[in-house]
Amino acid sequence: MTRLHNDPAAFADEALEGFVAAHRRWVRPVTGGVVRATARTPGQVAVVIGGGSGHYPAFSGLVGQGLAHGAAVGNVFASPSAQQIRGVAKAAQSGGGVLLMYGNYAGDVLHFGQAAERLNGEGIPTRTFAVTDDISSAVPDEAHKRRGIAGDLPVFKVAAAAAEQGGSLDEVARIAAHANDRTRSFGIAFSGCTLPGADHPLFTVPEERMAVGLGIHGEPGIGEEPVPTADESAELLVATLLKELPDGIQGARGQRAAVILNGLGSVKYEELFVVYRRVAQLLDEAGVTAVDPEVGELVTSFDMAGISLTLTWLDDTLEALWTAPADTPAYRKGAVPEAAAADEETYETEEGPEAYTASEESRQAAATALDALRRLKDTVDTHADELGRIDAVAGDGDHGIGMQRGSTGAYEAAHRASEAGAGARSLLTAAGDAWADKAGGTSGALWGIVLRALGDALGDTERPTPASVAHGVLQASDGVRRTGGAEVGDKTMVDVLVPFAETLGQQVDAGAELAAAWDTAATAAERSARDTAHLLPKMGRARPHAEKSLGTPDAGAHSLALIVRAVHGALAPCK
Repeated sequence: MTRLHNDPAAFADEALEGFVAAHRRWVRPVTGGVVRATARTPGQVAVVIGGGSGHYPAFSGLVGQGLAHGAAVGNVFASPSAQQIRGVAKAAQSGGGVLLMYGNYAGDVLHFGQAAERLNGEGIPTRTFAVTDDISSAVPDEAHKRRGIAGDLPVFKVAAAAAEQGGSLDEVARIAAHANDRTRSFGIAFSGCTLPGADHPLFTVPEERMAVGLGIHGEPGIGEEPVPTADESAELLVATLLKELPDGIQGARGQRAAVILNGLGSVKYEELFVVYRRVAQLLDEAGVTAVDPEVGELVTSFDMAGISLTLTWLDDTLEALWTAPADTPAYRKGAVPEAAAADEETYETEEGPEAYTASEESRQAAATALDALRRLKDTVDTHADELGRIDAVAGDGDHGIGMQRGSTGAYEAAHRASEAGAGARSLLTAAGDAWADKAGGTSGALWGIVLRALGDALGDTERPTPASVAHGVLQASDGVRRTGGAEVGDKTMVDVLVPFAETLGQQVDAGAELAAAWDTAATAAERSARDTAHLLPKMGRARPHAEKSLGTPDAGAHSLALIVRAVHGALAPCK
């Protein structure tokens, strides 16, 4: 349990503030995260890493010479938003381009991809790379679907070392891919993790049992076994990794590997050393030379009691980069050259207050939208624990928390826009941007798309009509499907959004008033949400544990159904 916190919603921000205060020699704060405190090298590729809070030293603790140039830091277990990532990348870059690196999770893929599009559009050459080292999360033929866990560290490290040595953006990206192809991780856990302010863990492991193949967000493992001894744990981890060698390596004997025994939060260092004692023996027996092994907490999961083992199979190039010097708050190797401190700069990554121009009719529509967002937020607050419990069946259990952060941020941004005279489009756009920024993660990105699509359809100058609202919902549905890649039947919010949009359009086309049409569509949404209980997930963090979710509705689908029903109350005056 996380015992020391103030407002749980402020935990990530306060933790980052304290981290910076304690490590000013290495990092300085910027909008969205941190960058190196040392002077930038003109023309050098900037390696910007990132992900959710709760994994320290990943990601902010890995910023410094020889490793990352910056880290975008999201809320607890939630991807940073595209705006946060863009802000960090602009502060870190020095003319050589940017490589954005992150673990392979849907929210990170969406937000880092959107940030890359914006940066490229601004003339900053940017590439993205997702680490996929967790062998328990997909079979070898679908290695691109694997999630990133402690293998983040060696892949980040060798890519950053290549950048430090003057490699081009293409070369650094190639090195990252090569390291990722040769990195494998596998983990076990003895208890779940508990988020700040929560009174129960995201998942539990029965007494005297061990979860096998866990994720770093509390995702359930792929199975359970009796709790082993330390030696038996080492034997399981090593044997599992030696069964899957990278392409081009015919046998383990004679190979050299970077070895990381990672503690996930509650396993003491002495326990790790006891396990590593046997890991080292087993690798030696297999003829594998451990190169600069790391034993400690490197990619954690709050207070989870668990460990993971990572092997990166080295060639001459990778070994030179793995052993190159690095100096960060949480990871140091060798001696780096002394570097000058960066000049005091103001990184302008946020835009100032916007001046709004809107017709009176659109401002009236904006007032209705604000009321709808208030009802939405209140509904999410009421059902947040329920949404978290549903999500924890096969996922990481953070859906309720993420929806709370997003809906609260959206309402607050919309309220500010309303007071500044915004029309419907501007108010909903501000709300969508805030939702994506505050929530992060997949749902943050997708709800941002929903609100922006609605705003685009309503505009700032004309009185919205039932047809324009229905068109906006249809555009939102198309945008979510296009961006997220899900279709009906994949057990996502799309299973509710598509029938809701189609039913709303049909009712409006038949001449129904907006409130009546929305009511009918909301009923269809509720029915569709219930029906997701009979589906198996094909996307997201629940995919590796699909069978566990059978009989339980999708959390994103359920939250959407709750929301469209709540919003109906704001539409009663609308014709």
